[in-house]
Amino acid sequence: MSKSKTRIKASFNGPYIVEGRAPIQETSIEKDPITQNWTYKQNHLLKTEGKTTKLCRCGHSSTMPFCDESHICQHFDGTCTAPHKPFAQDAQAVEGPNFTLLDNEMYCAFGRFCDAFGRVWNLVRQGKKETDQLAIKETLSCPGGRLMIIDNQTGEIIEEPAQPQIKILQDAALNCMGPIYAKGGIEIIDDQEKPYEIRARQALCRCGKSHNKPFCDGSHALDTGEKETPNNSGLPKSST
Repeated sequence: MSKSKTRIKASFNGPYIVEGRAPIQETSIEKDPITQNWTYKQNHLLKTEGKTTKLCRCGHSSTMPFCDESHICQHFDGTCTAPHKPFAQDAQAVEGPNFTLLDNEMYCAFGRFCDAFGRVWNLVRQGKKETDQLAIKETLSCPGGRLMIIDNQTGEIIEEPAQPQIKILQDAALNCMGPIYAKGGIEIIDDQEKPYEIRARQALCRCGKSHNKPFCDGSHALDTGEKETPNNSGLPKSST
């Protein structure tokens, strides 16, 4: 996937430096009161000034989502530990009649969209028009990009065209802040100035607790007592 003009750099033990003019929007993960399925609620756009924006990644800023230098007094260790490997290298494949799901559990951001209309790993195996459409919908809603889906007929990855955008996720159901959802091919740079693979959907840690920095691994949900990585129904769980 080609990269956008927007970049997000994880500074050394400091904030994310956003370069470019991608809109930054407060967005919440909520449960639809009628269908009881997970959905995104788009809230207000955040006002930014200048060519760069500093977003907190230590989890302690009093001006969230912006950095207020709290990482200094918190002695924040922001060392980027995520490997510079292609997504597909460690992904497990779930093959269905019409589509193949790629699942790299390392990038699970605990969005729970994979369970929204029935477990995506089960849906893709059924091969029906309705379940195929739901499998695609759930996959493309995954903020961390843990899931990708391939059309078996064309061999191409299905992805919605999207302009670069940054969503500051709030998890209303868990009453906690979620990750930074970087969508539309935004380039992510680690704290050693090394770029990661360009991906359409990526979730960046902003609680400071991820073991896969700069990417979210769902650690923000641990304090709520709700974190349990969605299992892939039949595949062995990853050790990550």
